[in-house]
Amino acid sequence: MAEKTKEEKKKVAPKKKAVVKKEPKKMKTPQTLRGMKDILPQDGKIWRHILDIAQGITTAYNFQYVETPIVEEAKLFVRTIGKGTDIVSKEMYSFEDADGSKLALRPEGTASIARSYINNGLLTQPQPVKMWYYGPMFRRERPQAGRYRQFHQFGCEIIGDADPVADAQLIVMGYNFYKDLGIETNVNVNSIGTPDDRERYLVELVGYLRSKRSYLSEESRKRISKNPLRILDSKDPQDQEVVAEAPQIIDWLSENSRQYFMSVLEYLDQLDIPYVLKPTLVRGLDYYTDTVFEFFDANAPEKSQSALGGGGRYNILVETLGGEPTPATGFAIGIDRVVDIIRKRVNGGKYTIESPLLSLYFAHLGEPAKKQSLHLIEELRRNGINLYHDLGKPSLKAQLERANKIEATHAIILGQKEMQDGTIIIRDMSSGIQEIVDQKKLAREIHKIQKNLKK
Repeated sequence: MAEKTKEEKKKVAPKKKAVVKKEPKKMKTPQTLRGMKDILPQDGKIWRHILDIAQGITTAYNFQYVETPIVEEAKLFVRTIGKGTDIVSKEMYSFEDADGSKLALRPEGTASIARSYINNGLLTQPQPVKMWYYGPMFRRERPQAGRYRQFHQFGCEIIGDADPVADAQLIVMGYNFYKDLGIETNVNVNSIGTPDDRERYLVELVGYLRSKRSYLSEESRKRISKNPLRILDSKDPQDQEVVAEAPQIIDWLSENSRQYFMSVLEYLDQLDIPYVLKPTLVRGLDYYTDTVFEFFDANAPEKSQSALGGGGRYNILVETLGGEPTPATGFAIGIDRVVDIIRKRVNGGKYTIESPLLSLYFAHLGEPAKKQSLHLIEELRRNGINLYHDLGKPSLKAQLERANKIEATHAIILGQKEMQDGTIIIRDMSSGIQEIVDQKKLAREIHKIQKNLKK
């Protein structure tokens, strides 16, 4: 073959470069924000259990469930909680909307409930209106044990009742809520009187605090002019020595407030609710009047004790928001701390949460049986029967291993033969004894098993 000329070589097409596919750049996995957390499946049953207890106690006391928006006008909280409070001045998540209005993530629930009471004309309904709620709140405070920037509260409010029995009922409900969860609590109570009572007391308190200014912590020195009542609740040892000798608000109550408070205590005595009179308890929000109270874990070390929840009367809140003068009282309970307490006891084997599922496992063998399983599981649910199942597992062996792992007492097995016969197998997992029953009678047979298990 003749050698190619230079001209012919030029006409030869150049070799194409191999195309290298670029792998998409993997992004760094986002992390939860500081002070926020995920609720994982292993804790989900604890959260649901607490909600079940909350629903049970509110139903017993005739409270109706309500929800308010997570986002509200910022002025709602500035006006009601108070400019001088840490919540408003340091912790509230506030921002400007596209239209220039100032909004905030709700830092607590009571102000929103009072706003809703006015907006929706609940004053025209039979009084009192008894409401409960459960949901997330937001405060940009320093994250620490049991304290998050997104946290959850269960709260109860009684609006339109001026009787001291309403305060006592809420304290009883809070106490028994913890008791039903197996948590022994201490109840601290006090009265901060009416706004007029507080004005007279504040003159005396501020005078005393100024005389002891050099002995107070730096934070409390700032609070003398902004929010002196919060100094009474300071956890700083330096402040506590000063507070121990401070004038007590109980000595400045009007006769009406004093008699009101005594009535609340008489109800608690009648109901055998253990409580401690704590003259430094003030709660620190501007809308509180008269009775205030807090719940503490009785088994927590004294140095690590933080309030699990609390509340009080707020007779001026509805009027402050532009409504008619309306007496009201309520409480809020921090669910995150309750979850932490129960989690430790569950993991330590000292607390058991019953599953809403029966200790039975539904297993299948083959694709046709899987399709029929969905139908049977739904039929059982309509008969009030909920049981474990893993329809995504094709292997019967794997399903029965799962049944053993969850300690199921019985396995309900649907195979190819049972599909043809219209039957189903019920196997006793401890003895291995099997019984074949008609699919139409399955619900009845399960109810029999359930009855025998309860004996």
